Amino acid sequence: MISSFREGSSSPTYNRICKDSDERKIEDIITKMQDDKTGGVPVRTVKSFLSKIPSVVTGTDIVQWLMKNLSIEDPVEAIHLGSLIAAQGYVFPISDHVLTMKDDGTFYRFQAPYFWPSNCWEPENTDYAIYLCKRTMQNKARLELADYEAENLARLQRAFARKWEFIFMQAEAQVKIDRKKDKTERKILDSQERAFWDVHRPVPGCVNTTEMDIRKCRRLKNPQKVKKSVYGVTEESQSQSPVHIPSQPIRKTTKEDIRKQITFLNAQIDRHCLKMSKVAESLIAYTEQYVEYDPLITPAEPSNPWISDDIALWDIEMSKEPSQQRVKRWGFSFDEILKDQVGRDQFLRFLESEFSSENLRFWLAVQDLKKQPLQDVARRVEEIWQEFLAPGAPSAINLDSHSYEITSQNVKDGGRYTFEDAQEHIYKLMKSDSYARFLRSNAYQDLLLAKKKVSLEGQPCLS
Repeated sequence: MISSFREGSSSPTYNRICKDSDERKIEDIITKMQDDKTGGVPVRTVKSFLSKIPSVVTGTDIVQWLMKNLSIEDPVEAIHLGSLIAAQGYVFPISDHVLTMKDDGTFYRFQAPYFWPSNCWEPENTDYAIYLCKRTMQNKARLELADYEAENLARLQRAFARKWEFIFMQAEAQVKIDRKKDKTERKILDSQERAFWDVHRPVPGCVNTTEMDIRKCRRLKNPQKVKKSVYGVTEESQSQSPVHIPSQPIRKTTKEDIRKQITFLNAQIDRHCLKMSKVAESLIAYTEQYVEYDPLITPAEPSNPWISDDIALWDIEMSKEPSQQRVKRWGFSFDEILKDQVGRDQFLRFLESEFSSENLRFWLAVQDLKKQPLQDVARRVEEIWQEFLAPGAPSAINLDSHSYEITSQNVKDGGRYTFEDAQEHIYKLMKSDSYARFLRSNAYQDLLLAKKKVSLEGQPCLS
């Protein structure tokens, strides 16, 4: 029954579990896992400080059950199978939004059959807006919105401004119904609903398993990669590295091609355009933010090297002791800290403290690869692959299966852009996760405050 799950960790396995037949197989496994009469996973209530955590199991219990009941000898394979099941939302961690399986004491909870993928759920953005709005009304620490959820709520509120009152009323009505339920039942339902949206609106940087089959079907119908346009029209796009684009036979333009082009152009005509006032406000805000960093506008200290012979300012910028103005600039965007050598060093130290420095080292290695002489490219590609991506790599990075599959194919004919897809994935992961934590970290705040304190102490007394 589960042979299709135990063929390895390749992306075909990942794609196969998304099929309806394999969903039924997973649900059979989950049903047996919850059956106490046949030796299922023990579900229990755990006592915590001043509270109880109801209906949970540990990751170790799930992995051991899979090894025992599915005749799996390798724990890594059992963890992989558990992660595939978790990625579909059948089991989920109660304290994390990332749907993976860990072989430790992490607490997991089984998803209610009502939320199972076999029910063909296709939630819309209005449903997601109601859920996020409801979370803001409940005013509990465990239901507080994450940064990316708060951003999504603000975006949805702008998009549905005309019917936001209706969305708010729906959320308010659901909150009233939830308050009538038992406290324990309400806590379990809240976590199950959160896990449902973690599948359909995943954390930035995680794979959206609900879109895998759609993309695969599109690729089968069209050999060229297709992406969904925000205007509801599909258009061809380049999703591979420039040097790995397969050669396509030249064909004549057909009536269907002309029809698609007309549809696309009509959609462009009818699309929503930004108001000039909004564009002007954004441009003014950007200009005001960077005006103090333009030496032609704001007088530089000690002097402007462009209009004088004093290059002391450039010496300061090249030093490893950044000024307060320079440290402040790192907080403008993720690109700002990557462009600054000292900023990259500080960010790398922070990642080392979180044991995730391999992400930045991989990104920098790929950037360096693009500048290598042609005769050194193949050797450098192999070195990067062995260090970061090969099985058992000493500094393995976390890639989704889609990016890993593309990169594996590209390595066979290595070029400067072999790791383009993997680098983009790691960049988004660092930008949405690690960079935000770095700005909130004590390391960055202490550095910023220390520079401010030095600048204040250096001012003359006016009394």
